[in-house]
Amino acid sequence: MKRTILHVDLDAFFCSVEELLNPELLGKPFVVGGSAEGRGVVSSASYAARKYGIRSAMPTARALSLCRDLIVVTPRHRNYGEYSKQVMDLLRNSAPIVEQISIDEAFLDVSDDPRPGAQVAFDLKEEIRDRFKLPTSWGVASNKLVAKIATEVGKPDGLVVVPQGEEISFLAPLPVEMLWGVGPKTQARLGELGVRTIGDLAAMSVDHLKRLFGEHGVDLATKAKGQDDRPVLEEHETHSMSSERTFERDLSEINELNSILLQLSENVGHRLRKEELVGNTVKIKLRWSDFTTMTRQTKLEQPTDQDGEIYQAALQLFKRVWKKGRPVRLLGVGVSDLGPPIRQLTLFNQSWEKDGKLLKAIDEIRSRYGSSALLRGGTLKRKNKRG
Repeated sequence: MKRTILHVDLDAFFCSVEELLNPELLGKPFVVGGSAEGRGVVSSASYAARKYGIRSAMPTARALSLCRDLIVVTPRHRNYGEYSKQVMDLLRNSAPIVEQISIDEAFLDVSDDPRPGAQVAFDLKEEIRDRFKLPTSWGVASNKLVAKIATEVGKPDGLVVVPQGEEISFLAPLPVEMLWGVGPKTQARLGELGVRTIGDLAAMSVDHLKRLFGEHGVDLATKAKGQDDRPVLEEHETHSMSSERTFERDLSEINELNSILLQLSENVGHRLRKEELVGNTVKIKLRWSDFTTMTRQTKLEQPTDQDGEIYQAALQLFKRVWKKGRPVRLLGVGVSDLGPPIRQLTLFNQSWEKDGKLLKAIDEIRSRYGSSALLRGGTLKRKNKRG
């Protein structure tokens, strides 16, 4: 299957946010970082400051010596976190799989989107600019390695596309230090051998590189040819659990959608009980036939790990947004705000305890004989009807 991977980097992120909060900084050389007196370092440098050779991780005192007019701004991490969350939420609602790798960077797997990867990246780039006034750089390729390097090539505010099959020719003229795994020591050793570009590295034999660098040399040879089979992995945070399904064909029949919603709720409930967790918020994720995506969530009266309670909350959310006959491409159910299973007991209503014992028995049977060992009555009838 052809893969389409996007990489996005929020350009000079801390500085970009500071320019939004204080427009007087626009166009001026400034850094976000610690004070020179306190042996502070630069966290982020504006592009005007970078013209003086100022870079991230540089001592602030050194940065001030390079630019007398340099402005030093004290970091406001809460603000950066708020902007980052808004952007990452947008990305997660726009792509099936998103892997956030830092406060200002992420990979997106949009392989199942019928639009060209360049179009997806362009649309998201424009939406981030329109909604949040933040510049971004994007790389589009068949794998994470090349997409990441494409982003670096296009900075700032760029969008670089590397068509599948052209990875080697794209990488060949680039400096070897742009390749993941080539640090200062490796770069120096390669320089002694006359290796200056990624193309130079790709031309070396695997055996030679292995003799020089061991297994790391084999890895370098693979990367130099633009090969990378690592998947984009959606982060599974400890404060949420979810289950979703992308359909081979769009679904618009209510009974079928309800059945899948129930199955997803059961999947989440089973995982919660396995991890001995309960959650206070239920959410659903919907992707329509035109690939637009939306999420909705609701707070529960008390935390739960019960399939039925998760399903009923998810069903109510679904009914609020779905119109009869509207095709659905993806459906997901999640539970967040997780914690240990402590419930408020009432004298007359302990039906949840009986449900819990029943679900525990079901979990044990499914663990031993497989997830299809027990089926809900409605699901069984539908299967028999098809059969």
